[in-house]
Amino acid sequence: MSVDGDSLLQEVKECIEAAQNYRSELQQRLQGLSQARKQVRGSSTHTREVLRRHFQELQTTLSRLLNERLNALLQEVDAIEQESISPLDDCQKLIEHGVKMADELLREGEAAIRCGISDQQDKLCSFAKKALHIQLDSLPEVPALVDVPCVSAQLDDSLVCVMQDRVGRHGSVSSHPPVQIDELIERAGGVLVRWSKVDEDFSPQEYRLQYRRSSSTHYEDGYIGSECEYLLLHLDPHTDYMFQVCARGEGRSEWSPWSVPVTGYTTLTPHEWRSGVDGYILGSRKNVALRSDSSSSGCGSVLYSASPTYFCGQTLTYKITGAGPVDKKDSVGVCVDTHGESETLQRDQAVCISTNGAVFVNGKEMTNQLPAVSVGSTITFDMEVVHIFPSNNNNNPSDAAGLKLRVTIGSGNREVVFDWLLDQVVDCLYFGCSFSNPGWKVLVY
Repeated sequence: MSVDGDSLLQEVKECIEAAQNYRSELQQRLQGLSQARKQVRGSSTHTREVLRRHFQELQTTLSRLLNERLNALLQEVDAIEQESISPLDDCQKLIEHGVKMADELLREGEAAIRCGISDQQDKLCSFAKKALHIQLDSLPEVPALVDVPCVSAQLDDSLVCVMQDRVGRHGSVSSHPPVQIDELIERAGGVLVRWSKVDEDFSPQEYRLQYRRSSSTHYEDGYIGSECEYLLLHLDPHTDYMFQVCARGEGRSEWSPWSVPVTGYTTLTPHEWRSGVDGYILGSRKNVALRSDSSSSGCGSVLYSASPTYFCGQTLTYKITGAGPVDKKDSVGVCVDTHGESETLQRDQAVCISTNGAVFVNGKEMTNQLPAVSVGSTITFDMEVVHIFPSNNNNNPSDAAGLKLRVTIGSGNREVVFDWLLDQVVDCLYFGCSFSNPGWKVLVY
């Protein structure tokens, strides 16, 4: 084939490859579009169900409340009626009895007048005596209409106006949740979740973060507070988790709609302290260490991590949750190895901060100092590789002779930054703490 033919063939191959890549990109975009359509359709269907269920529950509850109130008012009417009618009935019986006696007396009087002259005198005397005993001048008192109850109901029509106003403003529908998850950052045994509000008109008072395994359907509360990020710990490595966040508006009691769920995971094993070290008691998850009152009290004792689980580029955090008497050798930090009989982290191949805020690099104290450590203090270590020193071994030039790490230690609102030179290349580091007296308690994550 000629040179022009080869060029043409190469051009055709490149066009075919470009077309394949173009088709692949379009197919990926079609998948993304399908997911977007599914989200719109699915969220719309779910929202309709939520609205129907909510308003049906409102109707049921409101109908029940109205019926309960109606029955209560009807019972009040029954009670008033019964209490008011009873004395009227007694009065009526008394009057009816008087009418009956008067009828009998009239019949006897008329009969006495009609009887013969021989019996008339006796009949008239008997009638007169009976009339005196009946006390025809004594009449029972009948209450005036103004003195007896006239039952009525007072109904406030403004309730309808209030209900119309409240119902007209009850609930809302939005195309986007006011808060969305921005970033998921893996940490040792956990995931750092960051979020932000996307609705400028929404004023959040506090946030609520939930998570669940992808294989589960039940979300758990992970955080409720005012911060826009939270580190969820105790997550299993290499396991997918779903995260979602919502917010409560200022002065409101209800939570906003949930953000779009985001899937994340961590590949980093959780930080754990080494078990079986004299003078230290570990928590159930081995990420909390308590300096106990033992025979080694008063002498420096170093507790290291179970394995070198701190990697450059990550953040290592110490949280002091308990404090005891201070000793100048007390420290928390990171180191290359756990060899030697040192009683403190203030040694070679280690960087640390003491409880009085002094920073030590390879056992030497720096001039810069951080705030003193106390209960509630949070100390962070961040490291990044600045330079790898090449080896002088010409037989194997790929070997490295050393490493320069850029270290940032933060405590309170201050931090120090320095370069840490190592005579070997390491991928990961140990962390550790050393406390001379009991009472110190530290959480690492």
